Amino acid sequence: MSRIYKALAPVAVLVLIAACGGSDQSKSPEATSPKAAPDAQRVDASTAGTISGRVMLQGSVPENPVIKMSSDPACSSGGEVKSETYVVDKGGVNNVFVYIKDGLGNKYIFDTPTEPVKIDQKGCHYVPHVVGVRTTQPLEIVNSDNTLHNIHGMPKQNPEFNQGQMVAGLKNDFTFKAPEVLIPLRSTCTRG
Repeated sequence: MSRIYKALAPVAVLVLIAACGGSDQSKSPEATSPKAAPDAQRVDASTAGTISGRVMLQGSVPENPVIKMSSDPACSSGGEVKSETYVVDKGGVNNVFVYIKDGLGNKYIFDTPTEPVKIDQKGCHYVPHVVGVRTTQPLEIVNSDNTLHNIHGMPKQNPEFNQGQMVAGLKNDFTFKAPEVLIPLRSTCTRG
């Protein structure tokens, strides 16, 4: 799996595992977020700085395993689909989430976005493959496939969930109350 670093502010990072029997047992390091100090300052996003960069790979790219989708003809009819664990474009690694681990302490308060982070089950896999969600920020997962999917989130610090999405267009909303790094999200599909 791509490296994940401890969050700028309380964050839940979802590592999305493709549909129909894929299995990835990523470990979830514990994350803690200090309570805001009494004299903490609210950060104005319009005046805050930004950090940008690119994660580069040196060496050969590991082979992505084929995702077994034979349990649902709607998923297996599109041909072979590989995991997106290692996606490299011109040396840059995709599906990586980088954030500030230390240094902010509890002296700053960041407003949580109210706009949901969106994930689509499309072609029997999650798009995008890795997302960052702030604690209490809505996460919306939609099924764009014409088959039954279920969404199985396996957090360590938040309640586990396992919900079916019966038809295309169905949306489910989730929130995470505790900060956490690397929440595996698995989807399995069955005949629709």
